[in-house]
Amino acid sequence: MLPQTLAPLQQQLLDAAEKFATDAQPLSEFLAALVQDVERATAEPLEIFPVCHHSPSSALQMVRRLHEKPLKAIYLEMCEDLLPVVEHLRDCKLPVALQAFAAESQTFSPKLMPLSAVAPLTEASAEYQAIAYTLQHPNTQLVFVDRAVDFIFQWEPNELKNQEESEEPPSDEAKMHGTAVGVEVGSLVPTFDRFLGFLLRNSNTRHFAEWWDQYVEQAIIGADRETYRQVMFLIGSLMRRLGTNNKDVESDRLRERYMWTGIKQHMKANHIAPHEAIYVCGAAHAASDVAEFGVSNSTIWNDIPERSQTKWLYGLIPSSFAAIEYQFNHPAGTISLAEATWKKSLKVAKLKPFVLKRDKGDKVESSSLSTPSPLSTPSPLSPIPLTNFLTRSPEFAEGDTEQLLQWCADIVASARKNGYLASTADAIAIYQTSMLLAGMRYRVHPTPYDFQDAAITCLEKDRTPKKRNIAQLCRILLGGDRIGTVGYASLPPLAQDVYNRLTPLGVNLLSQTNQRALMDFKQQPELLACSDVLWRLHYLVGDRLIQAIMGERTLGFKPLQESWEIRIGKNQREIIMLGYEGVTIEQVLEQRLKHSVFGEGAKTSTVLEAAEDSILYLHSLRLTQELGQHAIALLSQETGAEDAPKIFERVRRLVHYYRTTATGLPTWIERFVVTGYGHYATLLPKAFADRGTSPEQIAGMLGFIFTLESLALSLGCNRSQLLIGVQQARQELEDRAKLGLLWTTELLLGLRTIEQIREFFNQVLNNEMQIAAFPDYLNGFILALNFAPRIGQLVVELLSKLFASVPDSVLLPWLPSLILRLRPHTQILQVLLKEAARIFPQNLSDFDKWQPSWIGKGENSQPKASEKQPMLAPQEIEVRQLLFNTRQTTEALARLLDVENVTWEEALLSDKESNLDDGLSEKEILIQTLLVSQPTTMNSLAGFLR
Repeated sequence: MLPQTLAPLQQQLLDAAEKFATDAQPLSEFLAALVQDVERATAEPLEIFPVCHHSPSSALQMVRRLHEKPLKAIYLEMCEDLLPVVEHLRDCKLPVALQAFAAESQTFSPKLMPLSAVAPLTEASAEYQAIAYTLQHPNTQLVFVDRAVDFIFQWEPNELKNQEESEEPPSDEAKMHGTAVGVEVGSLVPTFDRFLGFLLRNSNTRHFAEWWDQYVEQAIIGADRETYRQVMFLIGSLMRRLGTNNKDVESDRLRERYMWTGIKQHMKANHIAPHEAIYVCGAAHAASDVAEFGVSNSTIWNDIPERSQTKWLYGLIPSSFAAIEYQFNHPAGTISLAEATWKKSLKVAKLKPFVLKRDKGDKVESSSLSTPSPLSTPSPLSPIPLTNFLTRSPEFAEGDTEQLLQWCADIVASARKNGYLASTADAIAIYQTSMLLAGMRYRVHPTPYDFQDAAITCLEKDRTPKKRNIAQLCRILLGGDRIGTVGYASLPPLAQDVYNRLTPLGVNLLSQTNQRALMDFKQQPELLACSDVLWRLHYLVGDRLIQAIMGERTLGFKPLQESWEIRIGKNQREIIMLGYEGVTIEQVLEQRLKHSVFGEGAKTSTVLEAAEDSILYLHSLRLTQELGQHAIALLSQETGAEDAPKIFERVRRLVHYYRTTATGLPTWIERFVVTGYGHYATLLPKAFADRGTSPEQIAGMLGFIFTLESLALSLGCNRSQLLIGVQQARQELEDRAKLGLLWTTELLLGLRTIEQIREFFNQVLNNEMQIAAFPDYLNGFILALNFAPRIGQLVVELLSKLFASVPDSVLLPWLPSLILRLRPHTQILQVLLKEAARIFPQNLSDFDKWQPSWIGKGENSQPKASEKQPMLAPQEIEVRQLLFNTRQTTEALARLLDVENVTWEEALLSDKESNLDDGLSEKEILIQTLLVSQPTTMNSLAGFLR
């Protein structure tokens, strides 16, 4: 019977080959092979049900087939290890995706981690209808027979490379699958580029999805089951033989061997006859040439490779139409158009699909659980020869015309709402343009793609009035995007725990709209636990899942109120992915902190940051202590100062925080300060001499030393180590930008005076050859403000002298260099500005009488060379020096003699002012007379003091 049915088609193809081909023999052999593939697949005892990925016609035919007679088993082209996940589909809102996830693996390259594969499902897909049917009919077994997810990454590593090199998703909804590899049932997109280009060029279409919808989908959606199968077999054979690369054909052969082996083994183990089951697979697999094809032979694949030791986790994640289109390179709107075609076809065919719904009693509503209703019972379709079917006119033309008219009216109304100047005349123009485009493209009736092109042509302007343009409005009109939701019962334990702990907030966490949570901890202190959960989620995921509108989490801060914007329902994938890492968010947070700390390349500042985060988010003394001990170990191993500024800032913040707590400083902080003080003091000579060490890094080291010096000394450190390091650094210093840091250090240690620094810079300002280096010298002093604020007065003095003494012809050329030097130190300059505000007058009028404070301390306070030397005898000069060298003893002796307010004259009087009695008080004159009158006593006292 079958050869007679296909004989007219075969003869017609051969006649065409003789008329249009120059060499009819190869073409006739190829066309005969197509017919043989159809004949072979149709004659298989196990019914092969060919499908196309997310094809409404495949889903419609699947519903019709499942309604005809019961089955014992349905073999589905899907990764076998994803089967346990389908039970959780009862609690989900489509579209969703079955997912396999592996965070780490010893087999695959670390560059590919983490591994993830997704198999999205929509209602208008044959695989979902088969899954829903088996869940509603426990007597029917659902068997996934395709290779396991592990083999995807073993056999097709290039697929991962292509996924990484793909372009950026056009929207947030398209990112819902992340970097996962897509698993599809019934892929028919040609991978041979020349064939695809020829196909699209001769059909006046832009995408394969448009070609499929126009020339296949609309043609077979109303056909009977046998005709549908034969057409799909024919197209699958064509794509297999002409449209697929050799590499993809070899990959398909491995999968086909695996699937047929699994089918035969399952049928034998469960005693299932071929007529009691169906095999749902892609149409291209029906043209397989592997030896394992068919159940009539006993050939199986005996040496199937072993799976790797990778630990795979399985679950469900929400999906969207945009994510599916991006995952499988479909044009925008393809899935929404398929959904619309699916619903329209169900209405025309009077079929009711298999849908999983969960009511309050957790029962599944089904159209087939009991006696089928009249609506759900499909009317039998009489089969027609394949040749007659391929040459008949399309159906549903009347309904399509009504739909096109409705689209034209709706798009004009939508455009008007979005700021476009559109009217009824535009709706008529869109309709006529759609008909014109369809005629130009040799189509009987306009397709949705023709309608979209016509709407853009008639309505689009030079600029978009509001947010959406006409193309976006058309996609919304034709179905728009749809985002799925994973129900509470199908969520991993971590997500369920988060939902439970956030229940007191009173927001709908499953809603796909943004939810606002307001918390007043004075009135509701129990909400502090919810705040902790939100901050931990924010730390793990970021603003995409939840966003803090009001509130902060810092050391020592106690919140009074907080406001959060919660988008958990809209972005369920992020919280589901956390569920693969642990059971609670605290466990995941601790794992991530330890991974960042104990991994390769971890620095001391990274460990301190993790310790601070553990205080903020986990309140775990054990973990903080463990991280602190590791930070001490890393600090002692460092050989440079690259991390010193960050270490200084974090340790100072931690020390200030612990000083405000009841328990005080923990042991690990004390040990860290002691270790850091000695470590940085030892590294100072090397840091000053090394040109690769920047002044900012040295400033971080010195900030650590001097800011925490009092604490370090109280814990047993010795300052002599720092003195030795500074003296060694003085001998090896060559960088002018580090000079200010060294001199500030010496000033703090008493190794240099402020007068010496003033004298050096006075020479620099008076030398035009050296003045160009002034910004480099100044840079070190500015950095020193971070740990020595008192140096700010000197910096103000130097800048004031610079602008007061240097002429503009010299100052202006290198002034930009000075500004560039000051720009990176915005925070440090605040100290300098405060010091300048303290020194300079507050009012402009006071500048006339104002005199800088450093004038009395500078060169004007020294005796001038023109002044004569004081008129004192040599013995008197020695006595005066002795008294000045022993000021404390002299003042004690004066108090013993009831002399108070002893003054010390640093400068001696000149010859003109030289009266010993001038400027002395009465008590001072009496003391002077007493000392002069008793020379023997004073000489004895002098000998005793010596």
